[in-house]
Amino acid sequence: MTGRRDDAMGAYVLGFHDIDKTLLPLVGGKGANLGELTAVEGARVPPGFCVTTEAYRAVVESDGTVAGLIDGLSGLRADDRGGIAEAATRLRTAVETLPVPPEIEGDILRHLDELGDGPWAVRSSATAEDLPSSSFAGQQDTYLNVSGAQAVLANVRCCWASLFTDRAVAYRIKSGFDHRAVRVSVVVQRMVFPEAAGIMFTADPVTGNRNVVSIDAGFGLGEAFVSGVANADNYRVRAGEIIARNVVTQSVELRPSPDGGTEEREIEPARRHVQTLTDEQIVRLERLGRSIERHFGRPQDIEWGLVEGDFQILQSRPVTTLYPVPAVTDGKNHVFMSYGHRQMMTDAFKPLGLSVFALLHDRLGRSAGTVSGGRFYKDVSPELSSPWARAVTLKSLGQVDVLMANALRQVLARKDFVRDLAHGKTSMLDFGEGGLLPLARQYLKLSGEDDAKVVPELIAENERTVEELRKGIAGKSGDELFAYILDDHDVLARLTFDPRSVAAAFVGIQAVNWVNKHMKAWLGVENAADAIAQSADHNVVAAMGLDLLDVADAIRPYPAVIEHLERAGRDTLLTGLDGLEGGPEARDAIERYLRVYGMHCSGDIDITRTRWSEDPTQLVPLLLSNVRNYAPGERARKAERGRAEAERTIADLLERLRALPGGERKAKKAARRMSLIRHFIGYREYSKHALLQRYELYKRALLAEAARLAERGVVKEPEDVFFLSLDEFREVARTGRLDHALVEERRSAFEEYQKLTPPRVITSEGEVISGEYDTGALPEGALAGIAVSSGVVEGRARIVLSMDEAAVEEGDILVTVFTDPSWSPLFVSVKGVVMEVGGVMTHGAVVAREYGLPAVVGVENATKRIEDGQLIRLNGTEGYVELL
Repeated sequence: MTGRRDDAMGAYVLGFHDIDKTLLPLVGGKGANLGELTAVEGARVPPGFCVTTEAYRAVVESDGTVAGLIDGLSGLRADDRGGIAEAATRLRTAVETLPVPPEIEGDILRHLDELGDGPWAVRSSATAEDLPSSSFAGQQDTYLNVSGAQAVLANVRCCWASLFTDRAVAYRIKSGFDHRAVRVSVVVQRMVFPEAAGIMFTADPVTGNRNVVSIDAGFGLGEAFVSGVANADNYRVRAGEIIARNVVTQSVELRPSPDGGTEEREIEPARRHVQTLTDEQIVRLERLGRSIERHFGRPQDIEWGLVEGDFQILQSRPVTTLYPVPAVTDGKNHVFMSYGHRQMMTDAFKPLGLSVFALLHDRLGRSAGTVSGGRFYKDVSPELSSPWARAVTLKSLGQVDVLMANALRQVLARKDFVRDLAHGKTSMLDFGEGGLLPLARQYLKLSGEDDAKVVPELIAENERTVEELRKGIAGKSGDELFAYILDDHDVLARLTFDPRSVAAAFVGIQAVNWVNKHMKAWLGVENAADAIAQSADHNVVAAMGLDLLDVADAIRPYPAVIEHLERAGRDTLLTGLDGLEGGPEARDAIERYLRVYGMHCSGDIDITRTRWSEDPTQLVPLLLSNVRNYAPGERARKAERGRAEAERTIADLLERLRALPGGERKAKKAARRMSLIRHFIGYREYSKHALLQRYELYKRALLAEAARLAERGVVKEPEDVFFLSLDEFREVARTGRLDHALVEERRSAFEEYQKLTPPRVITSEGEVISGEYDTGALPEGALAGIAVSSGVVEGRARIVLSMDEAAVEEGDILVTVFTDPSWSPLFVSVKGVVMEVGGVMTHGAVVAREYGLPAVVGVENATKRIEDGQLIRLNGTEGYVELL
C-alpha cells in the first residue's frame, strides 16, 4: 500500500486500480472508495480514473485571481446568504474559464483513450466527503452521460467550480472548515445504463440493525429516486432471507438522452406494478453487500446498477449516522441501556472522564458498563433474563425514564430475540460489604425514628472527609498524587455504600411514593408529595438556585459591576471587580457562592468538564437574569412561599383524611410519611454533590500536574491529558513521554462522538429501540411526555442547550434536552420546565417540585419540535405540551 502511495504522489491522473484508501488526499473520498472497490472479490466496478487534487492545485489554487477570491470567503458569515451567493458565483465563473495546462489535459485524454469509447459519468470527489466522519457528500456536482473528450474536460472544470456552490461555502463557514483545507478530485467513470438501479445499506438505516440489509430499487438510473423524481421498491434482507418488501407503483424512470445528459420517460403500464428485482437477485445483491462491508470493515451505503443481469457497483461509502454497537464476544443477544440517560448526561465523555468515573465503580465492586460512542452503556441482559430482576428493573426505570422502560418492554416482546438472550449475574444486589441486611436495618431505624438530625450528621461527616482530602492532596505531585487519588476512592466508595446514608435517601423517596399512592387512593389527589416537598430541608440542589438570588442582591445596586459582568471574560471576571464601586462586595458574594457550589457544571460527572470555579462566566447569564427579574430579598420570599405551601398542603390533606372512615388512623400514617418527606427527601440530591466536591479537588491537582508537563514540553497543552486514561496520564507523568498522535486521534474521535445522538436502548445487533407513549388520550397535536411536577402553565418557550446561553426572562418556560443539578439556578427564573430526558425521580423533576414548577420530561425532540419564543401550554399534571 505504501509503495502505491509513494508512486502516485504528484500524479495528475490515476486509474482506479492504482488507488487505495491511502491516497485519499489525492483522490477524495469517492475516488478512494472506488479504488478500494476494485479489490473486492465479486464487485464489478465500471472502469475509470481520477483527476487528482494535484491537478486541482496546479490549475485552481495556483491562479492568483482565484486564490484571492477564495481568501475573500473567510470574511463571510454563514447567515449572509446574499454575500455568499455573490462571492460564490464570482468564484465558480472564474474557475470554469481557467485554461487546463497541456500536461494535465494530455494525461486526461490518454486515460480516456485507454478506456475506449464513452459516454462517461463525471463526478466531484472532495477530500472531505464519503468519509466515516463527514457530512459533505452530495455538495459538489455530478454530470451523467457525457460524450466526447472536450465535454469531459469542461465538466472537470465544472466539478472544480462546484467546490464553491452557495451550499458548500455556507456549510464550510458554519462548520469552521478552512476553504483551502478541502480540495476536489474528479472521478471520470464509464457510464452504465442499467435496467434497474438503487442503493443498498448493509445496516438498516432506520433501526440501525447491523444484521438487516435494506435495498432500494427502481427502474432506470438510480438518480431518479435519489432526487425524488420517482419512487423505489424497498426490500429488507436478513441472512439470505427476505423479511420485508414494499413494492411501489413506478410511473417514470430516468434514462440517458441521445443528446447527452438524462431524461425522464414514462414506464409502460405492464411494468409499473412489477417488483423491480427478483427474489434471487435481491439475495445475490445482499451477499455482494456483505462482501463489500467486510472489505471496508463497517456498514456501507452502496450505489448499484443491474446491467444485463449482472450487478455493477457504482459507489460505496460508510454509513455515518449509526451509533457504535457495544462489543460482545459470546454470540448471544445482549441489550444495552444508556447510563447517561439515567445520570442526565447524554454528552460524550473525554477519555480521562471515562476512566475516573469507571474507577469509582471499580472500587464499588461494580462495572460502570461498556463504553460505546464515548458514553457508558450497561448490559441489562442479566436483569431481563431474570423474572424478579426484570420486574424490579422495569419498575425503577419507570421512575427515571419511562421511554427507556418502554423500550425494554418492546425488546421483551420479541420472543425470538429473547430466546437467545445472554444470562449472567445481576448487579441489583450490590449494596457493598454485608449486602442488603445493613441497609434494611438502617432503613427501618431511620423511618421509624424520623430524627431530623440524621441528614445534618451525614452531611457533616462528608464535609469532614472533603476537608481531609483538601489538606492531604495539597502539594502532591507525580506518582504520589496519582496514588493519593486512587486511595481516596476507597473513602469515596465507603461513603457511597454507607448503609445509613443510602437508607436516608431511600426513606425520602419511599415516603414520596407512599404519599402519592395513598393520597390518590384515599382522596383522589394526584402527586400530593409535589407540594409537600417544597422548601424541604437540606436540598443542596434547590439551595444552589436560591443562593444565587442572594448574589444578585449583592450586585443589583451597582451599575458598574453589572456592566463589567456583561463583558468580562473568564480570566477577568473576578479581578476586574476590585476597582469598581461595589466591586469588592460583589466579588466576595460570588466567591462565597463558588466555594459552596463551584464544583458544579453541566455534565459534571465527566471530570474534564469546566467547573464554575474554573470559569464563573457560565453563571453570568443567570445572575443577570436574577438582577433584572427580581426585587431584593427574593430568596427568602421564595423559600418562605415554598414552606407555607407545604404546610398548607399537609394541613389540608390531614383534615380531609380525618373526615374519612378510619380517618384518624389514616391521618396518623400520612402525617408520619409527610414528616419523613420534609426531613429526608432533600438528601437524595446530596450524594452527587459530595462526589463533585472530590472531583473538583482531584481536577485541580491533575491540571497542576498537566501544567508541569506542559512546562517541560511533554504535552502541548495541559488539556491534552483529557484524552488519556488516568493510568496513561500517570505513566506519562512518570516517563515524560507522550504519544501525541494518540491524543489527536482521540480528540478527533471525541468530536465525532459528540455529534452522535445516543440511543436509550441498543441491542447487540445494533438496533436502536426508542420506546413510545400511548398518545390516544392527549389533545390533538400535543407532544407526549411524563408528568413529573403538577400544574398547568402557559408561557413563552425558551430553548436552552447550554447554561452559558441561558438568558431567560420571568415567565419563560425552559425547554431543554436534559438538566443535572448545575441547572437548578436556572429553575429559579422560569415558570415551567420541559425536558427530552428524565423521569419522576431524576434531578430536574425533584428540583421542579421543590420550586413548585410544573414540569414534563421525556418529550422526544422537544428542542427541535418547539420553536424558541413560541407560546406553549405545559400540563405537568397529565404529562404533555401543547403548541399554541
